[in-house]
Amino acid sequence: MKVIRDYQKARQALDRTLTYQAASGDSKIEAVVREIIDNVKMQGDKALLAYTERFDGAKLKSLEVTGREIAIARKSADTELVKALNFAAGRVEKFHKTCLRKYGKGFLKDGLGQQILPLERVGIYVPGGTAAYPSTVLMTAIPARVAGVREIIMATPCGRDGKVPANTLVAADIAGVDRIFKIGGAQAVAALALGTQSVPRVDKVCGPGNIYVMTAKKLVYGTVDIDALQGPSEVVVIADSSSDPAFCAADLIAQSEHDAMASSILITTSETLADKVQSALRRQLARLPRSAITRQALDERGIIVIVKRLEQAVELANLYAPEHLSLMVRQAQDYVRYIWNAGCICAGQYSPVVLGDYVAGPSHTLPTGGSARFSSPLVVQDFLKINSIIALDYSAILRLGPAAALLADNEGLTGHANAIRLRLNKRMNK
Repeated sequence: MKVIRDYQKARQALDRTLTYQAASGDSKIEAVVREIIDNVKMQGDKALLAYTERFDGAKLKSLEVTGREIAIARKSADTELVKALNFAAGRVEKFHKTCLRKYGKGFLKDGLGQQILPLERVGIYVPGGTAAYPSTVLMTAIPARVAGVREIIMATPCGRDGKVPANTLVAADIAGVDRIFKIGGAQAVAALALGTQSVPRVDKVCGPGNIYVMTAKKLVYGTVDIDALQGPSEVVVIADSSSDPAFCAADLIAQSEHDAMASSILITTSETLADKVQSALRRQLARLPRSAITRQALDERGIIVIVKRLEQAVELANLYAPEHLSLMVRQAQDYVRYIWNAGCICAGQYSPVVLGDYVAGPSHTLPTGGSARFSSPLVVQDFLKINSIIALDYSAILRLGPAAALLADNEGLTGHANAIRLRLNKRMNK
């Protein structure tokens, strides 16, 4: 990991990193994705089946997972894993139900208000193929179900054998997913956004994926809503001399093992801790199966910043706006109020990011690439929409109408003004 001891140089380094991560997509990738979207739009299921054979090596007759496949997955799944998935699902559901109760269902007062309603149909994308991510199923589908979404559609790639990993199917069953399709990549996003003969069109597409999936989400936005454009994983660990170097190293590794493009940053007031963390990294990496990917991420994207004061560490974290921020310092919760930009704040030595990834409760679908400056984690409110309500009487026309008509006249919209004056004159003429 690169070590920086100068505060101004650290600011410049984090700014450069942020600019790199937030950069717009590759034009060649965008051209490929546009072609995929156009083909799905024109050919529907035929295009999806062709892309599944081309990219996933599976020649399918049907795109949808059957009830029998889900039942077989239930029987073959490890019992202890199913217990863990149910445990995680219960905590995620409880958290989002609490958030929903606080949000309410709307109001109407003095003829004005809001009506808060769930979306009708949502599509969730779950990466797969060579790996299974049942936790992502729980973290995206459960908030939607808690919000009251009528139908949840899941798309996930299958393996060459035409099967979706059993653990993914079990998680979908636990989370209350209604229909599952064996579709991956940009073509899955296109199918969810546009609809095909088999895949119903949704109102919103959620979930992480590779650059092709993210580019597809960007291109279909407007036709449907999307949650966000998630990029490689990020963590900033703020630590002082009281921190456990082994814990710090483990948390940096945990995010770096996702992807060679992951970013792991340690900001500390202790030179001694920085040295111990680097030693701990070497020891822990030596016994990890994914050490090659993890080491590449740490070597190419990892940074250790040594600052004089924790206030400087907080400033740098807010500048970087990380997906995950771990406060591994004394009285960690006292610093939470100073964090403006972070997807998830993990306060204290025993609140590791990994708990948030799986079982804590809040969704692990978080803003990346600096977008924590203006966006939020996936929450139950993402699956709700608001209707404004105007239900006024004639007395309100008398009070509000003249000003509305005058403003309409000023803008040259005489039809607008007439719609008000007709109402005023009708009552006056009675």
